[in-house]
Amino acid sequence: MQSKRVLIFDTTLRDGEQVPGCKLNTKEKVELAVQLENLGVDVLEAGFPISSPGDFESVTSISRILKNVTVCALSRAVQKDIEVAAQALKYAKRPRIHTGIGTSDYHIKSKFNSTREEIFQRAVQCVKWARNFTDDIEFYAEDAGRTDNEYLAKVIEAVIAAGATTVNIPDTTGYCLPHQYGEKIAYLKNNVPNIDKAVISCHCHNDLGLATANSISGVLAGAGQIECTINGLGERAGNTSLEEVVMIMQQHKDLGYYTNINCKLLNPMSRAVSDAMRMPVQPNKAIVGSNAFSHSSGIHQDGFLKDAETYEIINPKEVGADESKIVLTARSGRSALAHRFQKLGFTYSRNDIDVLYQEFLKVADSKKEIQEEDLLQLAHHYHNEVEVAV
Repeated sequence: MQSKRVLIFDTTLRDGEQVPGCKLNTKEKVELAVQLENLGVDVLEAGFPISSPGDFESVTSISRILKNVTVCALSRAVQKDIEVAAQALKYAKRPRIHTGIGTSDYHIKSKFNSTREEIFQRAVQCVKWARNFTDDIEFYAEDAGRTDNEYLAKVIEAVIAAGATTVNIPDTTGYCLPHQYGEKIAYLKNNVPNIDKAVISCHCHNDLGLATANSISGVLAGAGQIECTINGLGERAGNTSLEEVVMIMQQHKDLGYYTNINCKLLNPMSRAVSDAMRMPVQPNKAIVGSNAFSHSSGIHQDGFLKDAETYEIINPKEVGADESKIVLTARSGRSALAHRFQKLGFTYSRNDIDVLYQEFLKVADSKKEIQEEDLLQLAHHYHNEVEVAV
């Protein structure tokens, strides 16, 4: 089976930056943009130019510097927005305007106080405006996750006819279950006559913790692009995590998909974003969390030390992480204790470890984690007792 490439659309600098406290200045954005290009993303959403002079400057600066990636700017379905986005992108080697409007009845009635027909007309019009500036147009149907499928298909068919080359199907509120999101993508594949003229893009939020699962479900149903952020940053509970979807496709090659991401740069990229945005990564975060390759349970440690693949499906080096860690706690076993002593230069017999283990447990019960200095004290005390006994 021939593998199919999935495009990675990174929105760390736009949707990711919307996290409270994660605001970046132009210099920080440019530095991260260069690293994201090196990571191998296909499309980089640099910002929302009309939102502020600072964002306009950032998009312009990024457009000047990046050479190999499509630089994308967000806009609403407003002519002025689109004109400003185009102006910010004028130096881009590969410019994309990302424009659209809400299509769910929640948005049509409550947000716009409008009708389906009026929104349909606005959707088509915004794409036509954008076509005046570039041939690469992405249309987003905001809250597509809660949009009636028949109406959504009608809108998508019309915007493709108007010139959209990518159609973004956002689960804006993170509402969909994986099978529901996949079925929505499949419905569009089967009911939009001109769908072959555009790339379907997944943009999923994590309000129910399903962003990654939904994005993968969308790809399996026929989507060709995933919109995601480093560390899963984004509005509310965040966006689809770039490192997660990339490694799912990397690990499950039988699915028949791949990306152009350099996986060895995932952990360095994660740290760079975390540092720039002053947003710590949760320790148990998949792929890039500090505990992602740590083992503290005695059963797990024993199996891991015999064969790493018993408890690790990813080699940390594959994703640019430090080597796996054997963390000593009161739940650790003898094999882990012997391993950690050996790393410090002590080689003990099984009988030695049995004695040391009892002392180790006394210390471990009073501390969250046993550190190197604790082990050195245990070894020193044990050696003194042995000398006295002799």
